[in-house]
Amino acid sequence: MHISSKQNVSKRRPVNLTIREDLLESAKSLNLNTSKAAEAGIEDAIKEIQTSKWLESNKEALLAHNLRVEKEGTLLKPDWIPE
Repeated sequence: MHISSKQNVSKRRPVNLTIREDLLESAKSLNLNTSKAAEAGIEDAIKEIQTSKWLESNKEALLAHNLRVEKEGTLLKPDWIPE
């Protein structure tokens, strides 16, 4: 689980969450910091949705770019590809 360094700087505030009992019991038995785990999970979900939205909003440009590369090749040829 990746935990951002921003977490140490950002202001925190208490919130109420509803979490499955079995998850809480498992987390407690593993001495898992549930606040940090929840924060990391929320952060991952945000990044996933932002990525999905970015891909959707840039879909046409990405398709156009891929089509150009397919027709013309890349602008720079990697050293390992013989000419």
